[in-house]
Amino acid sequence: MYDILVILGAYLIGAIPFGFLIPKLFGVSDVRKVGSGNVGATNAYRSAGPIAGILVLICDIGKGVAAVMLARFVPGTIVPPEYLLFAAGMAAILGHIFTIFLGFKGGKGVNTALGVMITILPLESLVALVVFIIVVCITRYISLGSMLAASTLFLMTFIEWLFKLKEMPPVYIIVPFLLVLLIVFAHRSNIKRLLAGNENRFSFHSKPKEVNENA
Repeated sequence: MYDILVILGAYLIGAIPFGFLIPKLFGVSDVRKVGSGNVGATNAYRSAGPIAGILVLICDIGKGVAAVMLARFVPGTIVPPEYLLFAAGMAAILGHIFTIFLGFKGGKGVNTALGVMITILPLESLVALVVFIIVVCITRYISLGSMLAASTLFLMTFIEWLFKLKEMPPVYIIVPFLLVLLIVFAHRSNIKRLLAGNENRFSFHSKPKEVNENA
């Protein structure tokens, strides 16, 4: 019974739409109608300014951390502890992407995923974060950096498991792989724009504009 409550609680934590609520405090009535229309830190930055973007970033990462900590402090009765941590983390990520508070249309889930993974796999997540930063600095594509960072995390855990560099249950391989699929799915429209050569590049001087309905 506690397992279900933990997973449900993690989903609700992840579903809190900080990317929608915080821009409201900065005068943006509906961030979904501005910029890319995404309910995330990048669009909050573009539409409501750097402070709003940083606050959304911190809160979205915090959701992932909170979900994992909930699973650690409220032990399950059926699911093994390691599996419950990942189940709660995935529930939070799904909550962010498919938030019940915004008609199941949320953000991309990358920052919440970072919060989850950096709590469970800190070293691997930091390496993935470095990859993200390098890719974004070179290309200025947040979407590309996010997908490559997720892929890096999976490859690292797979190599550690394959060569027995670290003791880890199968869930440590399965969930990062599922995370790659989930993040690629969430960025499917970005992939189309990347292939077409018209993906939005990140800029510290981006100005908000009306949302592109095809984004």
